[in-house]
Amino acid sequence: MSTDLQMYGVDDINAFVESVKNCATYKLVGGFMVVAGMMSDAQEMIAYNSPEQARQTLNRAKYLQFKIADGELDFAKAVGAY
Repeated sequence: MSTDLQMYGVDDINAFVESVKNCATYKLVGGFMVVAGMMSDAQEMIAYNSPEQARQTLNRAKYLQFKIADGELDFAKAVGAY
């Protein structure tokens, strides 16, 4: 089993990051909302007794947080004036 699959639950963590860059939530709002959604998903996984999936989801969320901190992903997107 690959390290990415064991730690993150995906075959390639970098391909996962690329998929995040293409998702509607990231494009419209930014990385913080993607990470928040993943954390909510992990809470549900814990509630429904899927701790391994929750661990991997949290690891992916942390990976995205580091990409945001490094400036490789946007924290938030500019929203038009109201």
